[in-house]
Amino acid sequence: MSALQKFLAFVADKGRSLFKSIFSKRKDSTSHIIDLCDELLTDDGIVAGITIAREIWINYDKLDLEEKGIFFAKINKRYRPDYSNIRSASRNFIDRSNEETLSVLNKEVEGKRQELIRRLNLAPNGTPSLVKMREDLIYFLNKNKDLKAFDNDFRHLFKSWFNPGFLKLTRIKKDTDPNILQKIIKYERVHEIKSIEALYRRLENDRLFFAYFHPIVDKEPLVFVQVAFTKGVAKSIQKITEGTISNPDDYDSVTFYSISNANKGLQGITLGNFLIKRVVFEILQEFPKVKNFYTLSPLPGFAAWYLTQPDEKIKKILKNYDYRNLLFLKDEEDFNFNQSKIMANEKAIKKLVYHYVVEEKIDKKPINPVTYFHLNNGAILYDIVLNANLSHYGYKESFGVMINYYYELNKIVENHHEFFDKNKIIIHDNLKNNV
Repeated sequence: MSALQKFLAFVADKGRSLFKSIFSKRKDSTSHIIDLCDELLTDDGIVAGITIAREIWINYDKLDLEEKGIFFAKINKRYRPDYSNIRSASRNFIDRSNEETLSVLNKEVEGKRQELIRRLNLAPNGTPSLVKMREDLIYFLNKNKDLKAFDNDFRHLFKSWFNPGFLKLTRIKKDTDPNILQKIIKYERVHEIKSIEALYRRLENDRLFFAYFHPIVDKEPLVFVQVAFTKGVAKSIQKITEGTISNPDDYDSVTFYSISNANKGLQGITLGNFLIKRVVFEILQEFPKVKNFYTLSPLPGFAAWYLTQPDEKIKKILKNYDYRNLLFLKDEEDFNFNQSKIMANEKAIKKLVYHYVVEEKIDKKPINPVTYFHLNNGAILYDIVLNANLSHYGYKESFGVMINYYYELNKIVENHHEFFDKNKIIIHDNLKNNV
């Protein structure tokens, strides 16, 4: 018998012995999946890893939401790092500092959760299954704070697996695979795309649409960004998404107007900032006339923030302005766009938005996630735009207010460090002089 035949016979024998004990237990339960995970993490589990991992996924997909929560809690506790082992390994490293003791210490600090994730990836379609599993896990983070450590393990591995160096940047066009176009319609999370015709408007010659794809899931856009050629900075999302087609040669700027993470399971993996910088590079290569890069960005949460603030705080922010002029914003029975009233109170609303963006913070960073994203990415707070989003959703989120951020290319790195290291928000004179 050849060496290869002996190896295959060994694998078959190990597989039969493993599954004889494993599969005799009741399926479709968290306890059964835990048993499979235990086997997957053994040395024998490496031999039959593909088969065991596939069986885990088959059973995991049958769990209901409550059972998934139980499964995550058990996994988190069962495979977390053992503190006593870490202390022992630490002492050994201190006594004998070498590569061997360091390797043991690293292994103990990591625990077994990350190794479980790696071995689950052995199964066919393991990577997209893990992304979906993390989406399920995220749902439970607010219900079980202990699961944060498990989520950190996912984030740690995903940051390597979905490193932009592994991703492919693709220009989305009208002749792109129809299945991908349909997924883009489904995944757009910033400005709803109501039909394929509405998507086609965003793919005309005065618009650019880019997406990142992973070679393992090459039919699934991971994150995509939409760009409009503009003369100066754009001030209306409706004009961008629904306006007439223009000649891009007449414009000197581009405005990023939508960045969507297509998969909740990749939340927090920070693909969007890499995508923006990569798209800027592509535009500079192909369209040398473009000199300025802006955004027309949503302001999610501003309306909810305003509606929960006490009158005394609003008075303090507005100073001598009569805050009662803004009570129409709190009229829930008439929660509709009143563009004229908004413009009549332009200065007051801009003051409130400015305060919300610049002064409302957690851990010295803006509470608004979009603001944090762009400032951390090296952008400048450029302008506050009223009546920029006339949709019902735009009014519900921010009374139609949107924000322009400016990416001054030669200062992006400097601005990032000013914000991240010194908590400094860079504000353009265009805004300073008008608030």
